[in-house]
Amino acid sequence: MLTTDYKDGSPNWVDLATPDIEAAAGFYEGLLGWDFRAGGEEVGGYGMFHLGGRTVAGGMTVPADRGPCAWQVYFQTSDTDATAAAVPGAGGTVTVEPMDVMDFGRMAVFADPEGVGFGVWQPRKNAGLGAVTEVGSLCWTELYTGDVAAAARFYGAVLGWEIREMPYEGGAYTMAGPAGGTDEESFAGLVPISVDPVEDAEQPYWSLYFEVADCDAAAAKAEEAGGKVRLTPVFMEGVGRFAKLADPFGARFAVIASAPASGP
Repeated sequence: MLTTDYKDGSPNWVDLATPDIEAAAGFYEGLLGWDFRAGGEEVGGYGMFHLGGRTVAGGMTVPADRGPCAWQVYFQTSDTDATAAAVPGAGGTVTVEPMDVMDFGRMAVFADPEGVGFGVWQPRKNAGLGAVTEVGSLCWTELYTGDVAAAARFYGAVLGWEIREMPYEGGAYTMAGPAGGTDEESFAGLVPISVDPVEDAEQPYWSLYFEVADCDAAAAKAEEAGGKVRLTPVFMEGVGRFAKLADPFGARFAVIASAPASGP
């Protein structure tokens, strides 16, 4: 479960690269209730999505010829440079060298051994997302990968993750969490992309799940607003009802109406 009590290795930021941030902001405002506030020239137009006055994501315009429209996740680190130094030895690539973002924090961007992009954020003035797990905010992350075991080794070496298996009827779900944490502190899942008919085995990626009150209504609303329903709403016992979507520019993400937490 995600919380804003961030620990090293946990997701603490997400942002959207899109060819039209104003149009994308309108889509997410209608779907998730977000309010976008554009940044100034000093941050290259990078802005923030807010919900109830708290930051739930970042975003900026990135021309189509400079990269695909996509969501990216960042994980907390207490030492960006040390994390960057560990990436090549674990089989990944440093795509954006460690850099200060004014006095807000220090960041870097990497690609894992399969080429999946992700970043790290070392908080300073900006501690990370102001809201998670609530309706309209990030509640889970999931890596679709060609090799779960190899991915677990890579992210474990780079981010210090502890890997756990959650059994379910007919199999097990691989989860990641902070070292020494509990199942309840897990914040990511690792899924073999080849077993999911919705996904392209040649396109591994990090998927972000945003909490919604009504999954079916959210899927319908996304489609009405020009998005795509990649997977129609599905119910999973003990998890909730979820759907895989794409925004009008092709950025993939998911929504979920989580099952209520079980009592003691």
